[in-house]
Order: sequence, then structure tokens, then C-alpha cells
Amino acid sequence: MAKSTINIVWLKRDLRLSDHQPLAEATHSGIPTLLLYLFEPSLLADPHYGDRHWRFVGQSLQDLDRQLSQFNSQVLVLKEEALTAFELLSQRFEIAAVYSHQEVGLALTFARDKQLARRFRQRQIPWHEAAFGAVIRGARDRAGWDRHWHKAMRAALAQPLLSQQTLWPSAHWQGLSSWPLPSQWLDKQAGMQTGGESMAWRTLDDFFAGRGRDYYRAISKPQQSRSACSRMSAYLAWGNISLRQMYQQLLAHWQVKGFRRSLTALSSRLHWHCHFIQKFESEHQMQQRCLNRGYEDYPFDDDPKLLSAWQQGRTGIPLVDACMRCLHASGYINFRMRAMLVSVLCHHFNLDWRAGVTHLARLFLDFEPGIHYPQFQMQASVTGINTIRIYNPTKQAQEHDPEGQFIHRWLPELRQVPPPLLFQPWQLTPLEAQLYQLAPESIYLNPLVDIEQTAKAARQRLWAYRKQPQVRADRQRILARHVRPR
Repeated sequence: MAKSTINIVWLKRDLRLSDHQPLAEATHSGIPTLLLYLFEPSLLADPHYGDRHWRFVGQSLQDLDRQLSQFNSQVLVLKEEALTAFELLSQRFEIAAVYSHQEVGLALTFARDKQLARRFRQRQIPWHEAAFGAVIRGARDRAGWDRHWHKAMRAALAQPLLSQQTLWPSAHWQGLSSWPLPSQWLDKQAGMQTGGESMAWRTLDDFFAGRGRDYYRAISKPQQSRSACSRMSAYLAWGNISLRQMYQQLLAHWQVKGFRRSLTALSSRLHWHCHFIQKFESEHQMQQRCLNRGYEDYPFDDDPKLLSAWQQGRTGIPLVDACMRCLHASGYINFRMRAMLVSVLCHHFNLDWRAGVTHLARLFLDFEPGIHYPQFQMQASVTGINTIRIYNPTKQAQEHDPEGQFIHRWLPELRQVPPPLLFQPWQLTPLEAQLYQLAPESIYLNPLVDIEQTAKAARQRLWAYRKQPQVRADRQRILARHVRPR
């Protein structure tokens, strides 16, 4: 019996049906298209990921299936490594072509893609990969990059042709069936954002409906940012909406009264989104080593006790612990608080950035490898080109959580302590500690480090090391490759 001929659109971090170039190309080709998602066991076991990510993906797939049901189709979900999955599909179908977005991912997915490309060439199966956002694959410098970004963001949306004729019906899967999602991925989790293209648009529409007016004022505040920020990072990370769609919506609201300052700030951050992913694309080795190779011999300490306390939110520094516990519960904190967590790990605790990079990746619902690694190293001060910023958690709390709302919410043991005593509880007298129901052994009366002393030591260490010949030498290479020419 002759095998049916189909296209395959391999979905990865592009879980949407609109502005989707691979899906548009496949559905306009005249050959029926099957949508595929793979839960690869190697990625399921990877320390960067956890149930919160796969739940978000599962919710996104459910949303796609609801949209596709009108065409008698759905996404075929397989729990297989990519090579095995495509071998299985080749046995049942004649694959005319595979379509997907380029993935700026981990070393694991990069190696997988190279292996898969060789297999497709051997089988003479065309693999059409569309660019991811405005990222240029293999770029060696940033000449013309800004113009390219604006051109890509303002281009017409790539709209698929969805119909019963262009999509392969799920009833004709040749004996295949979708892998049933684990029960723990099916339910919504309180405090955690829900995945899906529909939720992405609801969240963005709500931002423009009013809450975004305070974006520019609230962006650095850990509590207010939870509602005033766009909250689109997870939807962008998993492709429930494209960066181009979000940018064009921003432009459409540019003249709305009261939004200009917020949209100016948001626009710059959308530009940074691709900037950092481009940096990772051009220098993916930074997953394992410092961007500036001169820092490979930097004298980091090795203190499992400090690392464990940082990971669990038990350092005795109120804002640091509140941020980490908030991440455990909700998967989200704002950018400034993320930078502060990295600064405490690498500056105040003097621990290697690699000791904490996968921990935060696993907690960030919006984990995006291309943003995570360049940002982490920048905040850890191991690039040799960025300003060294040593965050003072007490000062950050005083300036951005002056009423203690955020700390009180996430640290119940400190709810009786009022500001400004809340920000430095180790300075409480024994009588005050008793009054505010803090036991003598509380970590907030006995923090693991003195942040004034550790900041001073870090400052001396970092500025002295930055003068090392090997750091200065690699700085020139980095500037030539990653800095946009004026």
C-alpha cells in the first residue's frame, strides 16, 4: 500500500498558529501538513527544565488542539528523541518536507539538530528552517543588525492557510496516537501563568487595556511589576505569540494617551530580547564557559552551604529570600530582582555563576537559553565589557519595596516586622526581636554574610581582576563580535 505524502511542521518554541512562517510555507505548498511536537526524553531529563515548563507546553498544545478541532486536526505529540520520531514517521508517511523555526537552544538541541540534518540529507528530506525573530544564524558581527531587526519586526505577518484541505486529519495518523500528557501537567497551578496562544493574547490585550500605563514606574518594583509589567515573557519564550506580533501591537497603541513612556521602555526591551539571543547564537559556548575567557581562572569559592541557602531562599537577607521563594511558587520575578539574585550569588557569596545558572533556569517559567546565559554572565561580571553592578539587597528593598509588601507576602516569618526595621532585621535588639516574634535562632537575626563587607571584598576582587591581561585581550574580541557599530 502506497504511503501518504505529507509535510511535517515540527513545533518547538513556537507554539502558535499565527505569524508562523514554517506553518505558512507548509500549508501554502499544496501538500497536507501534519503538526508535530516532541517531548524528547533528553530534554525532559535536562536540569534546565522542570514540570512547570512542560505544564506550560502541555497547556499550549491543548490550546492549539482546541483551535485545530474545527479542521478535524490536532498536534501529534510523541515522547521520543527526534531521530527516533522522524524514523517512525518515515515508516508510515512519505515526508515531502520538514518545516520548523531555527532553535537558538542548549548544546543538547544544537547537537541534535546537526545529527538530524545529516539524517534528513541521507534520506533526501528537505528541512526548511525559518529564522527565529530577528536572529541571524552564524552572524560574526553586528554590522547592519539594528536595521535588520526593525525590518524583521515591521514585516508582514506570516499567516498560515488553515483548512481541512491543508491540514492532515488526525483520523489518518496511520496507527499513531498522541502521547497522553501526565496528569500533573493538565491542571492549572495557582500563582503560575497558564500557557497557550489564547492566554497570550488575553494577557497582552489586558496590558494595553490599562495596566500597562504604570509599566515605566513599576518595572523595578518586585510587587507592582507583577501586574504593571507586560507579563509576556513566558508567552514569548514558548512562542505562544511572536515578538513581531507583540512589537506591531505596541506600535498600534503608540498614540494612546498615557502610554508613551511605558511603550518607549517596553520597545527597548523587545529590542534587547533579540540582542541577547543573537549574542548566544554567535557564541553558544557560553553555556559552559565564561564569555570572556580570561575569567575562567577567576578565584570563585566553593561553599555548598551558601549555595543551598541561596537556592532555597534561606540566606537571612529578606529581599533575596523573598525573591527566591516567589520564584519557587510563581516562576516569575522582575528583571532587577533577577539581577540582584545573580549578584548575591556571584558577588556577595563569590560562587561560580555555573553553580546557580541551571537552578534559576528551572525556576524561570520564561526560561529562554539565548537570554538566560548572556544575562547571567553579564550580571555575574564575567564578560569584561559590561559595567560591574554589585547589588545591595538592603538598598534595593528600601527603594523598591519601601512598604515591605513583597517581603511580607513571601516571608511569613517577618510579617510582624515593620519597615524600615524589616530591611535589616539583624539590627533588631533582643527586645524588638521578641516583640516581633523572631526566635533568637532565626536566620534573619543571623544572616549568613555581612552584605556590606562582602560587597567591599567583591568590589576589590572584581576591579582588580578586570585588569588582568587575559581579560583585556579577550575584551577586544568580544567588542568586535557583539557590540553594534554606531
